[in-house]
Amino acid sequence: MQMVVDSLRNKGKIFKKMQEVNPKDLKIRNKIKMFVATDMNGYYWAIFAVSQKSRLLMKDVHKFEEIYAKLSLFCDHNFKQKILFIDAPLCSKAQKAFKEVGWKIQ
Repeated sequence: MQMVVDSLRNKGKIFKKMQEVNPKDLKIRNKIKMFVATDMNGYYWAIFAVSQKSRLLMKDVHKFEEIYAKLSLFCDHNFKQKILFIDAPLCSKAQKAFKEVGWKIQ
């Protein structure tokens, strides 16, 4: 969580509250870290941190959209921003699809 906070702080984003959501609460088995954050203006942010060795493909775009839908139902509100932290290579088609759906990739 410290890496995510430091990276966003360097870009000028400061949060009042940030809490981690356990994937088991959403009944998913993916190894992903999810955070729900509230910025200083009161907007909610969904932050996903993924660490994997293989490349992110188009099928992963749909998978993350399903996880995001489950997260918004679990938290009972929609999010202003969706951010994805990855350290794996990203397919160019997947990168374009993530941007079309509204994700910001770090």
